[in-house]
Amino acid sequence: MTQIPPVQTAADAAHGAATSTLTWREGRMYRNGVPHRILSGALHYFRVHPDLWRDRIRRLADLGLNTVDTYVAWNFHQPREEDAPRFDGWRDLERFIRTVGEEGLDVIVRPGPYICAEWSNGGLPSWLTGRDVALRSSDPAFTSAVGRWFDELVPRIAALQTCEGGPVVAVQVENEFGSYGDDHAYLRWNRDSLAGRGIRELLFTADGPTELMLDGGTLPGTLMAATLGSRPEAARRLLAARRPDEPFVVAEFWNGWFDHWGKRHHVRGVESAVSTLRGIIADGGSVSIYMAHGGTNFGLWAGANESEGRLEPVVTSYDSDAPIAEDGSLTAKFFAMRDVLGAQEPLRSPERLPTLPPTRVPLVHRTDLLAGLRAVPAPTSTAPLPASFEQLGLDAGMVLHTAHPRIPAGEHRLVLTDVRDRALVFADGTLLGIADSGSPELPVRGTGDVVRLEVLVENVGRVNYGPTIGRHKGLLGPVLIDRRMVQGWDSMPVALQEWSAAELAEAAAAGPATTHTGFAVAKLHVDTPADTFLALPESGRGLVWVNGFLLGRHWEIGPQVTLYCPAPLLHAGENTVTVLELERLGGVLELRDRPELGPPEEYIEEFD
Repeated sequence: MTQIPPVQTAADAAHGAATSTLTWREGRMYRNGVPHRILSGALHYFRVHPDLWRDRIRRLADLGLNTVDTYVAWNFHQPREEDAPRFDGWRDLERFIRTVGEEGLDVIVRPGPYICAEWSNGGLPSWLTGRDVALRSSDPAFTSAVGRWFDELVPRIAALQTCEGGPVVAVQVENEFGSYGDDHAYLRWNRDSLAGRGIRELLFTADGPTELMLDGGTLPGTLMAATLGSRPEAARRLLAARRPDEPFVVAEFWNGWFDHWGKRHHVRGVESAVSTLRGIIADGGSVSIYMAHGGTNFGLWAGANESEGRLEPVVTSYDSDAPIAEDGSLTAKFFAMRDVLGAQEPLRSPERLPTLPPTRVPLVHRTDLLAGLRAVPAPTSTAPLPASFEQLGLDAGMVLHTAHPRIPAGEHRLVLTDVRDRALVFADGTLLGIADSGSPELPVRGTGDVVRLEVLVENVGRVNYGPTIGRHKGLLGPVLIDRRMVQGWDSMPVALQEWSAAELAEAAAAGPATTHTGFAVAKLHVDTPADTFLALPESGRGLVWVNGFLLGRHWEIGPQVTLYCPAPLLHAGENTVTVLELERLGGVLELRDRPELGPPEEYIEEFD
């Protein structure tokens, strides 16, 4: 085994650890000199409606936790480079941190800039990853951009540290870097960038408990934490062999898992999760439960993975089989973990929040797909080849490409040589079929005339983990008729995630409605707003808005069936649900009082 010199004790560790609230010596954690164990839970402000932040924080406290940890998603704050990062409304990180402090809990912040988190592009903005830049490295093109972001972000965190009277007790350096690369100059730059901008509380790294990952992702002088789903005893032995003076800290304990479209719903048995939790916190071990409350990938923020060259997009729900469910319900896992964590105080939160009564509402088709998309004006690029999402400055949504090739009479092959991720192909307004990376060819019959060829390309999720982070989206290779390239394209971005309520209403009112796709509207009367779960049992695939807010994707391949709609998105009186259907529009919207996340499959993530 390769030995790395152990980190210094807390009294003389680098970067101000001697002045931090959390310190360690002889394998034990201390808070202001008093023996301490971090009992944390992951809760992401960007996955929970701001009106529900306090409710969810209280539920973490009811679980028996003393700390909340959150990632910071750079692309959520700065989706466009030309705009200054936003820290208002839903993006008010400082308000979230203060709210945690008001509820008597500490805060751990994980600012990345890469966060993974099954979040689009791992939190990195696509305007950066669309460039020729070595991501997560000491490449100046990358660090200079991150430095400008940290200039905006880190002082806000620093002002809320415990040493400044706030609740922030620790900040993570990068994120599981050892499963990505081995550029230690970049890791040191990241750590120094945090310290140089005012972070004086505990700094730490977090990596999988393998020699390879720890070699790549740890730094001398910075506390080493692990991320794992099982076998904590083996991880404890490995970390202790490398850093005998440091306490055992698990920065992520995966007590559940996320889901991909087209697969089963991942769950983890209560006893399995609780047994591993016991093993982590034994003998003074510290833990962060990932996720304690998962929340929702609202809008188009869900990420994706790649497996054997095929994209596996993440579903809208981020329930993650967490002890606190997507809608805040307290599960059997919650009560079992609460016992293990030794919580004694009475619950302050109800086990379940009120829901609207189940009902069925007519879904009225208003506008066909292409007519509705064209109704919202957008700058169009004209070039010999289709423009990518990145060339159009588009992070998420769709691009409508139009060309006018002459197709000789007879049967031909239309080939989309590199489509990312999914394309609806039309000839003179008639749908020819759906193409993706696995099925890039469609038959087309020519008459010898010029046709209006339209290709509507959808980004179904940017990769959030591994070496393919930052891959571009759109029609990235030529479109062929047999072997001849189609040239001369107009490319119109469809920025669905950025549409205003007025633009959405304009699209839905454009008419006519003659096909089986497009925009449909359901009117919902509510006396008193409450949570509900939306289902489209007769529809195929598309997007759902509630009162102009993009809730997320629906897709009949599952596993997710219902979309969680939190009460703050509704108001007393008439509410409007708008559906953009891409494949087969049904005639009904169902409101249910329980989530349906699909057939379960037991899953535990392990490192070999």
